[in-house]
Amino acid sequence: MAKVNKLFSDKLYVANIGIENFTLTLQEQNVNTVHVDWSPPAGGDENLAKVLDILSDERVEKANKEAFDRINDSEPMLVDVVMAKDVLPGMKKNTIGHAGPTLPWKDMCGPLQGAILGAIVYEGLADSLEEAEKLVLNDEIEFVSNHDLDAVGPMTGMITYSMPLWKVENKTFGNIAYTTFNEGLGKVMRFGANGPDVIEKLKWLEKEFAPVMKSTLKSSGPIALKVIMAKALAMGDEMHQRNNGATSMMVRELMPHIVKTQQDNKELHAITEFLTGNDQFFLNLAMVAGKAVMDAVKGIEYSTVVTAMSRNGTNFGIRISGMGDTWFEAPVNQPEGLYFPGFTAEDANPDIGDSTIVETVGVGGFAMGSAPAVVRFVGASSVDEAVQYSKDMQLITVGLSPTLVIPTMNFVGTATGIDARKVVETGILPVINTGMAHKKPGIGQVGAGIVKAPSQCFEKAVKALGEKM
Repeated sequence: MAKVNKLFSDKLYVANIGIENFTLTLQEQNVNTVHVDWSPPAGGDENLAKVLDILSDERVEKANKEAFDRINDSEPMLVDVVMAKDVLPGMKKNTIGHAGPTLPWKDMCGPLQGAILGAIVYEGLADSLEEAEKLVLNDEIEFVSNHDLDAVGPMTGMITYSMPLWKVENKTFGNIAYTTFNEGLGKVMRFGANGPDVIEKLKWLEKEFAPVMKSTLKSSGPIALKVIMAKALAMGDEMHQRNNGATSMMVRELMPHIVKTQQDNKELHAITEFLTGNDQFFLNLAMVAGKAVMDAVKGIEYSTVVTAMSRNGTNFGIRISGMGDTWFEAPVNQPEGLYFPGFTAEDANPDIGDSTIVETVGVGGFAMGSAPAVVRFVGASSVDEAVQYSKDMQLITVGLSPTLVIPTMNFVGTATGIDARKVVETGILPVINTGMAHKKPGIGQVGAGIVKAPSQCFEKAVKALGEKM
């Protein structure tokens, strides 16, 4: 009885595990309380917990360490400009590469359909959008995921036969990746726009801009993209929504060689105006750098590291290293953020694009703490919230990058190598900051925001690998 009385007479020190409301109640009564933020693994799902137990295996840890090392050892180098028809496997005049896993026309969202119709007109297969749609409905157009072409494209991700592409080589592992040129912001094909002005700009990129970039890279030699990305983090970029610093550095790399190789002053002015007026010029280069890095991580037996995340506007798909090129899909989520004047959440399409490849290497939403200037543009409430996103991502990744660091967080490395097991175990989902397209075709960008990957993709992936093991 004396011990019981002592318990009630002594000062209490309480550790609360789980529900935070209990902690708040005790704190209101001036009780010294420590809250332990805990929840059952896999949200209490018994079957998933068993899968996680299977995957808590030394072979998985070793495989993930190898994946992490490959990411950090990779050196993506910009080496050339090439034509899609010359380098992409199986590319024909009627082939259209798009973002995300493949899906039938009837299941495609508005901006993806709009971009495809515009791409058909761009290729000269039809004279109007109506004629283009007839070709689609007659099964005369072949759709393929960009990732299956060793390529990536932002938002709708259009890649067609006649398009020029950046070519990036992973110097360490020898694999190649490709991407298109960034068109700029607003009413552009990647956001589903398809009017004559959109087609005209794409033709200018093909006929005028591409040859100059090819000769420029011949003069400059390979350009180390990871070096630019590392420097850009120190300049307030995160390489998904904000590429101002990276674009400026890229223009500095290119301009001396552009001037040296381009003699036509009128064309030189047009190219300079395009480069200096497009803050997102480096986005596609960050994406293709990510693709070149993560393709070197594919196919490591037992690894749960995510090698691709991508969305087609209908579904969100991921790939994990130990399951090769298999997509694990779930319905895509709706971004939350800020809208351009005249638009609201009712106008926005769900999440879309291959650009989530940048998050797999540790930038984009994972490095949001490095980009205070972008916080309000994507709808975050404060810089502290952005920093917290970057901290949370550390809990679902294999480790911290030794080269991509965040100065605003005391030079900590970005969270790198998404571990699908940790996503399922913790319930913490990868965060992505993204542009938003109008849900109707032909209109274009309506805003920017933040979105999270759906949990079902990761659950499916770990279950598949667990069964395989």
